[in-house]
Amino acid sequence: MVHSKKGWFAAAALAAAATLTLAGCSGGGGNDAGSAGTAAPAGNYASQDCAGDATSATTLKVGTILPQTGTLAFLGPPEIAGVGLAVNDIVEAGDSACTFWTDSGDSTDMAVSSASADKLIDAKVSVAIGAASSSVSLNVVDKLAAAPIVEISPANTSAELSGKSPFFFRTAPPDTVQGSALGQLIVGDGKQSVAFLVFNDAYGTGLRDVIEKTVEDAGGTVTYGGKGKGQEFPPGQTTFSSEVTAAIASKPDAIVVIAFDETKAIVPELVSQSWDMKSTYYTDGNTSDYSKVFDKGTLEGAKGTIPGANAADDFKKRMSDWHQSVEGSALSDYSYGAESYDATILAALAAKKGGATDPTTIQKNMAAVSGADGGTECTTYKECADAIAKGDSIHYKGMSGVGSFNSMNDPSSAFIGIYQFDADNKPIWQSAVEGKS
Repeated sequence: MVHSKKGWFAAAALAAAATLTLAGCSGGGGNDAGSAGTAAPAGNYASQDCAGDATSATTLKVGTILPQTGTLAFLGPPEIAGVGLAVNDIVEAGDSACTFWTDSGDSTDMAVSSASADKLIDAKVSVAIGAASSSVSLNVVDKLAAAPIVEISPANTSAELSGKSPFFFRTAPPDTVQGSALGQLIVGDGKQSVAFLVFNDAYGTGLRDVIEKTVEDAGGTVTYGGKGKGQEFPPGQTTFSSEVTAAIASKPDAIVVIAFDETKAIVPELVSQSWDMKSTYYTDGNTSDYSKVFDKGTLEGAKGTIPGANAADDFKKRMSDWHQSVEGSALSDYSYGAESYDATILAALAAKKGGATDPTTIQKNMAAVSGADGGTECTTYKECADAIAKGDSIHYKGMSGVGSFNSMNDPSSAFIGIYQFDADNKPIWQSAVEGKS
């Protein structure tokens, strides 16, 4: 599925634009785009594929570098739906925008993302939404910035990406926020010794390091897979008998699995070696719906974290309706869908504020529309665009609940959702922790 999706802001519209607190509180449909500026009926959306001659000089050309293949492909549908729905909402508000889709692949084959970055540059997109994998973004961020193209990741958490480039932003918090939340969750559950099954990836080891420090700062110990032990496994590995045996032999109270699709092979090995699955913990890379993967009850009681607030049900329905209309299937997972939606809306509002759709204009206005300088709070594209047209400063309060961009282009605050798996192996939201970057 390599795409090109249609329609940018009307010229007239452009001319008018002159710390953690507990709270109760990852493509597109071919070239069948409808006419630019025509609102799709609710629940019956159309794709908005870019015309062949569209460039960032004439239209808001939203490129993507999101996972359609590889170990992160399960995150693709909600992220793709988030982008597609946002572009639909821009069009529905009376402006025009289009989408150009590429595949990010994963860290096992960087040639996929390298080729996609070249396609985005050749296509002269205004912004690239992605990647899902931190390692993939680290592979392409310098190339995209040199073009220049604004890259906004809805899912990258590696601390290595904080302040990496003036053209790199993200709507997901860095590992320091999620790692601290999960570490506190583990300790709060009474677990004093922890083993890690973690892949050797910038995301995996970075998140492991923060969880490990949080556990140890609380008086706990790491028995296997810790920093500097050399016990990580390579991305894409398919058998885990020796790793699971060693982890269990270290006699931990809990095992933290930090992996992507490799989790589908790790869990059965843990079960076969009689590990108490209620004492496993997962992160955003694998806190997913396994109802069609594992036997009923396999993960019941296990916990995991996913950055982002628990999106409202009506927003989830709209994303699922978009995916049903354009991709032919409803969503079963919503991870990073809200962050993808917000990334796209923020880019559009930055272009609106700057009066042009080129990447440099978007980059210069991203912080301002996120509320870094204050401004009138607004929650939809149309509401924010109307305020900009009147000359107001705005603070977009999006679906993901992240704060304005800080000096490192990270969200200044974000929620981390706490989930527990039910008997059907589906992660059910329990609460959220809000932390600052």
